Amino acid sequence: MASDLAPGFLVAAPSLLDPNFVQTVVLLIDHRAEGSLGFIVNRPADITFDDVVDELGIKDERQPAPDLPVLVGGPVAPHTGWIVFDPSDSTVPHEGTIEVTSRLRVSASRELLEAIAKTERADRHMLVLGYAGWGAGQLDDEIRQGAWIPVDLDERVVFDTPYTGRWDAALSVLGIDPRLLVSGSFPQA
Repeated sequence: MASDLAPGFLVAAPSLLDPNFVQTVVLLIDHRAEGSLGFIVNRPADITFDDVVDELGIKDERQPAPDLPVLVGGPVAPHTGWIVFDPSDSTVPHEGTIEVTSRLRVSASRELLEAIAKTERADRHMLVLGYAGWGAGQLDDEIRQGAWIPVDLDERVVFDTPYTGRWDAALSVLGIDPRLLVSGSFPQA
């Protein structure tokens, strides 16, 4: 059974010190009893989209690849890629995609990646490398321990906010001023 957490954001609490997740915003696309899946949407990768399409051999030498953001999606399977995009602003086909909301889809389709590489512009698209995953009950335990702050999904945070401001923007969806959050860990009662 799916939960109210997905689709949504998981915002890393200041007390979450795991280097994979410090001050991250995770776009949680699936959360159920068997486990959860999401993508970090505010950590840039050390590679460009042009580098990715060149490495995959799908670069069109007649036209440069669009300037698509490439992000570290999570520590699991970092050599896999997922396209996160707004289908209403897309000129590429949407077949083989997972609908997260009416304004947000994800896909691991190589065909979609090739189509994007051959377009001039791909606004409201990003490539995330790897993903964040949790086993059965793991994410619920981490939320109870205060590691994550669940936040309703707002596509503007993903597509209209620079990645450096997404942590603050996601918290502001709840009306939380990040400057007022206390960092550190506290003993469990």
